[in-house]
Amino acid sequence: MDDGPPVLVDSHCHLDFPDFANDRCGVIARATAAGVGRMVSICTSLSQFDAVAKIAEEYDSVFFAAGTHPHKASSDILPSVDDLIARSEHPKMVGIGETGLDYHYTQETAESQKRSLEVHIEAARQSGLPLIIHSRDADRDMAEILTSEYSNGTFDCVMHCFSSGPELARQALELGFYLSMSGIVSFRSSENLRMIFAATPIDRVLIETDAPYLAPVPHRGKRNEPAFVADTAKVGAEIFGIPYVEFAQRTTANFDRLFCKAVARANP
Repeated sequence: MDDGPPVLVDSHCHLDFPDFANDRCGVIARATAAGVGRMVSICTSLSQFDAVAKIAEEYDSVFFAAGTHPHKASSDILPSVDDLIARSEHPKMVGIGETGLDYHYTQETAESQKRSLEVHIEAARQSGLPLIIHSRDADRDMAEILTSEYSNGTFDCVMHCFSSGPELARQALELGFYLSMSGIVSFRSSENLRMIFAATPIDRVLIETDAPYLAPVPHRGKRNEPAFVADTAKVGAEIFGIPYVEFAQRTTANFDRLFCKAVARANP
């Protein structure tokens, strides 16, 4: 008897983006057919909070997180800790962020990004929801802030779409954080990243699409969507040298441990 594909989770996607406006039902249906049992749609600006929450309310398999993306840290109104905590009371909001540091395009706003990151960390600490970190070309500052803030009070965290260096990976793992594997690991040029994940304890690995971006091979160059997390999971299984079904099961268990509010909602 065929039990269907193993249950996967897309821990980070953007279902509110215009790329999905005319095809959202189809996207979610294809994800379900591929074995993706849950998706976390990320709100990158609190001005979009209601739109993202509405999508999660419409689909049982969709949850969401909310925060201010570092690209918008200087242009959006800086949220307060109290505002983020109040929003986190929504029954399907399961994370704080994405937040973080991105010096690739927006290094000139570094100080605004740092202030925003600190607010989000405190909201994660007080709410008990995991922090979702975006980090690009900012490894040293990111490691210093996360380590310093953790010493002031613990919080849970996932390094979303991890593509930084081995030192930031090491420091994040020492703090008990998770590294999230995206379609980047399937790219021919990503051997160093595959080596970082191969050295990561498998109980600290999540998988994601970051859809509509970063479609994995064999879809590279196309619009990414949650169903394609299965292709990333296949690469992950090869990296760890375990069967695909086992990799799916273990990363889903990791998601359940970190995003426990999603588990409670799915199993009231």
